[in-house]
Amino acid sequence: MAVKYGGWAGQVLRVDLSTGAITKENTIERYMDMLGGTGIGYKVLWEETDAEVKAFDPANKIIFGVGPLAGTGAPCNGRTAVTTIFPVCWPKALTATGHMGGTFAAKLKYAGFDAVIIEGRADKPVWLHICDGQAQLRDARHIWGQGIPRTDQEISREIGPDCSVAAIGQAGENCVPMSVIINARSHSAGGVGAVMGSKNLKAIAVQGSRPVYIAGDKGKWEELINLHLRLLGANNQHVVPSFPSPKSEYYHPGSRWNGAPGKRWGAADPPVQLTDDIYSLNRIAFRTNSAAFFLGDSAWKYTVRGSGCHSCPIRCHTIIKDPGMAAKYGIREIAQNTCSGMNFGRTFFPSLLHDRGDAAREACIMGMYLADDLGIWCNYGQLQRDFIRLYKEGIFKAKLGAEEYASIPWKKCDEGDPTLLMDILPRIAEKRGEFGTVLGLGTGYMLEQWGLDEKLWGADPATAYWKMGHPKHHASEDDGQCGVIINTQYNRDAQCHSHCNFVRNGLPIHEQKRLAEGIWGSPDAVDAVGDYTPVNIHKMKRAKWAILRKELHDSLSLCNWMGPWAASPLKERGYAGDDTLESQLYSLATGHHVSRDECDFIAERIFTLHRALTIRGMNELNMRERHDLCPDWIYTDKNGRPAFSRGTIRMDRADIRSGLDMFYELMGWDKATGAPRRDTYVRLGLGKTAAELDARNLVPKT
Repeated sequence: MAVKYGGWAGQVLRVDLSTGAITKENTIERYMDMLGGTGIGYKVLWEETDAEVKAFDPANKIIFGVGPLAGTGAPCNGRTAVTTIFPVCWPKALTATGHMGGTFAAKLKYAGFDAVIIEGRADKPVWLHICDGQAQLRDARHIWGQGIPRTDQEISREIGPDCSVAAIGQAGENCVPMSVIINARSHSAGGVGAVMGSKNLKAIAVQGSRPVYIAGDKGKWEELINLHLRLLGANNQHVVPSFPSPKSEYYHPGSRWNGAPGKRWGAADPPVQLTDDIYSLNRIAFRTNSAAFFLGDSAWKYTVRGSGCHSCPIRCHTIIKDPGMAAKYGIREIAQNTCSGMNFGRTFFPSLLHDRGDAAREACIMGMYLADDLGIWCNYGQLQRDFIRLYKEGIFKAKLGAEEYASIPWKKCDEGDPTLLMDILPRIAEKRGEFGTVLGLGTGYMLEQWGLDEKLWGADPATAYWKMGHPKHHASEDDGQCGVIINTQYNRDAQCHSHCNFVRNGLPIHEQKRLAEGIWGSPDAVDAVGDYTPVNIHKMKRAKWAILRKELHDSLSLCNWMGPWAASPLKERGYAGDDTLESQLYSLATGHHVSRDECDFIAERIFTLHRALTIRGMNELNMRERHDLCPDWIYTDKNGRPAFSRGTIRMDRADIRSGLDMFYELMGWDKATGAPRRDTYVRLGLGKTAAELDARNLVPKT
């Protein structure tokens, strides 16, 4: 079909699994004001679901949304937003989104669609095949019960290897809330697999050959892409190397830019030697080795190469190969992942948390193998931290029956034996026994089931629990008040990296403050990590900016792990990035010209609709006291140091209250309740949203 704009495919696919009906609608006519990705997901849930719909109800919808930059040449455009009523959110399931990289976003666009909206429940297991503008449901009974890699393999055999398969494992099939959807072997959307399972939908496979049109001048597009490549750092937009180099003015030991000259991808055939051309645009993937970052220098020996998402040169999913491990335990010799996925296995073992040797590597490979096969989610490590605390404090022994407790090989946990995972992870995926069932619920429902106090769980910094069943995600330990406020805003972990990618970029604080003045109006918008000063309006401007950029990225299909590009590796630019990059990419791709501020305005509309969905779902106006909560551990320091002392991440209660006041005012929300004011909804084009909430007495009266 002819499309009015570039970037978008122009169609959204709708599938009713209860009736088998498959229909299409025009993206531009209905969704252009929400861009794509999470924007489409929020709009569908607002307009088409009731506030009382539960996660596993057939009436719940699961929306796979991509944005106008997916499938283009824009770097880091491989993200798919999977939005639904989230089953792990406690005490009530609310709107949230899982995000996966990989190849699915681009393939969906090449197949001719900007989103897939799934509703209903099939009467038998099915999978959905989408190809060049057409779609059909197929029988999945022969792959039901199979792990995710086997499912991918079997579907690829049926339709061809050029497809991208997003599938669930046994955990999703069994409606285990702590489950994922995975495509491209290791790219997962956390917490949403069970929603697919509840609908008897095993997988969605997409393939296609349709182009994505660029509306703007092609020469300017190429210039912009080249600029974007030059602004890239390494994983998480770390813009200085972790090692001293005569070619770099600065370095920082904590940087994920760990591809030093002389290192080798030792398991490649033949091995690949890293050169000293550390700024080469043809060698960006040499900058990041997640295995070496988490497991130490020995991991280079086992490194095959970097892998990653469509159109991303950073390749943060490191592929490692360990034939000895495979022979020892009877599993695959190849594994790949990054961050929490790579660390999934070893973080069940207290003795391996800080280990960088063979035992830790073996546990990591075992964890990647099992978790990505069974489709289990770690909730960014909360599952493992809960497991350790439940074991150490004797709660398992108290809550499990004697026979079930004795059946678990606890000695292997003490010894760091990775075969423990072969026992406990299938229990979770199969909902086997009290142990498997309760751990698979997620933290909030687990605490409720076993009569444990959530407030006490949130008092322990080692547990890192935040609220609503989820952990902190780059909070005060990374960015003081800015990180805290961001962590209050979502119905799951915040998944926001806009703020921490800046403060952790490796540049010295004087350079960060100089850049901060240009973007947020004051050098006081940023503090050095662990050297925090009282809150000010510029910090809260940065918090708002960080959230809006996250929503913008999630709707455009840009990776918020790798952006925003507020800083760069380029000394000749004074290490400045380009804060208008997202709006420039969008404008050239679509032909719909918008400024940076106009892009952020659309992001504010999207985020405010998320807030409205939360208010409606909770049937609660007072977000300040009921939703925007912090755990007690952020107000403590094990050494008794007061807030604003150098070296502590302790926050001050009155200061956080002041920060919320400032943030609400910047958002146009009522200070007393934290709910958007009527004039804010109207300003953002959400007048109908305000009217519906007002009818429920969920809009502030002043």
